[in-house]
Amino acid sequence: MPYDPSAFPPFAVTVDLVVLTVRRHALCALAVRRGEAPFQGRWALPGGFVRGDEDLAQAAARELAEETGLRAHDPSAPAHDNGAHLEQLATYGDPKRDPRMRVVSVAHLALAPDLPAPRAGGDASNARWAPVEELLQHGGYGRDGEPVAPLAFDHAQILADGVERARSKIEYSSLATAFCPTEFTVGELRRVYEAVWGVALDPRNFHRKVTGTPGFLVPTGGTTTRQGGRPAQLFRAGGATLLNPPMLRPEV
Repeated sequence: MPYDPSAFPPFAVTVDLVVLTVRRHALCALAVRRGEAPFQGRWALPGGFVRGDEDLAQAAARELAEETGLRAHDPSAPAHDNGAHLEQLATYGDPKRDPRMRVVSVAHLALAPDLPAPRAGGDASNARWAPVEELLQHGGYGRDGEPVAPLAFDHAQILADGVERARSKIEYSSLATAFCPTEFTVGELRRVYEAVWGVALDPRNFHRKVTGTPGFLVPTGGTTTRQGGRPAQLFRAGGATLLNPPMLRPEV
């Protein structure tokens, strides 16, 4: 039998982005207020439809650039200025997740150092960094006296999955350095762990752990006083991608 595409129900593919950064010592996610139906006026994760001439990675990188001005870099390559770690998170395909039609979303997780205030684009009427705890609070999210409502679509679940991915991966990998500038202090890296996990860590134990794994951190030879006090040694991410043994997340 010849192939007849009209015999199959149409559906679309989108990419949604969980873009995380650390601002004012808190883990924050990029949220956009939808300017169009469906869910007009509700807060959501940034994202959009995959174009016919691009694959999933290209679509995610394009949306990241449009929403944040960042370009994605290869996680296996050294970080560079104005770059972000980008990885595929999970696929979401509930038939009722989008009221317009059958839409399958391939979510991606993006991490970058402290980022500037975002600019709304596409079908978003507003964009802002919001603490993940506020976005995921029971009953929904609202700001400046606006009505509180759940995130649009299934974005609360996608955001929760992205946050948990980040929290679990920094236990054993170098992912936490993606939140840091190219050169950083051990104290700045510790504050990333504290923001992502939401706990306070012992400075001495943390320093011993991250500097005791060969190749995890590499001294740059420089120092900084940007955190106040005595000059602190600067490091960059080394070639080691795993903490061995891992730094287990404290129970809270």
